[in-house]
Amino acid sequence: MLRFMPVGDSMTIGSAGEHTWRHRLWRHLCSAYGGPFTFVGPRETLYDKAADAPTSLAYAEPEFPRAHLAGWGEGWAHMVPLIGEAVRECRADVLLVSLGLIDLGFYTNAEQTAANVRSFVAEARAANARISMVMLPVIPNIRAASDASFAEQVTRFNELLAKTAADLDEPRSPLLLASPPAAYDIHTDTYDGTHPNANGEHKLAAAFAEAMYEAWGVGQTYTAGTS
Repeated sequence: MLRFMPVGDSMTIGSAGEHTWRHRLWRHLCSAYGGPFTFVGPRETLYDKAADAPTSLAYAEPEFPRAHLAGWGEGWAHMVPLIGEAVRECRADVLLVSLGLIDLGFYTNAEQTAANVRSFVAEARAANARISMVMLPVIPNIRAASDASFAEQVTRFNELLAKTAADLDEPRSPLLLASPPAAYDIHTDTYDGTHPNANGEHKLAAAFAEAMYEAWGVGQTYTAGTS
């Protein structure tokens, strides 16, 4: 059985009442992947905005593998000390990673964030030498649209992430950089300029699905109607 672990920030954990891109990808893989698979991770909850804590299990469609390693306000820096144990305990085969916005916005600059990516990869591989990874660049968001210096950091980090993926990719532990979601519009694909609505969830899921299909032959091309 192929074991996928979604790793991310608020866009990945999602909040109460949402489907999340994790769910959209799972539905796609149910029809597109020809073998047994599941989602794994040490966490299952959504973020509850009322409680200001990750305590909700109120998924819009709860009947799917809810496991993940994602947190509201967490970034690469937060995941580096967690990923090794999570990979070992959950026996993850593929990491689906969407991180960076929080880091650049609050904790580290582009170069420091890229250094944390390298530490993350090292920790994951120490736990599973054959781990595969798909990484999503930082996608359009409202802060980058209004803050030129932040937008520059996002652009710089995405350049460094591409270089890191190329540098660290290896046959036994492939590291794949997904393409940014096509035509991602913060006005129509998010509900607040950052967090994806249903349109955005499909586009994030498609980014991961298309990357795995094109590079590794996993599944098939993404169709929103399946999820």
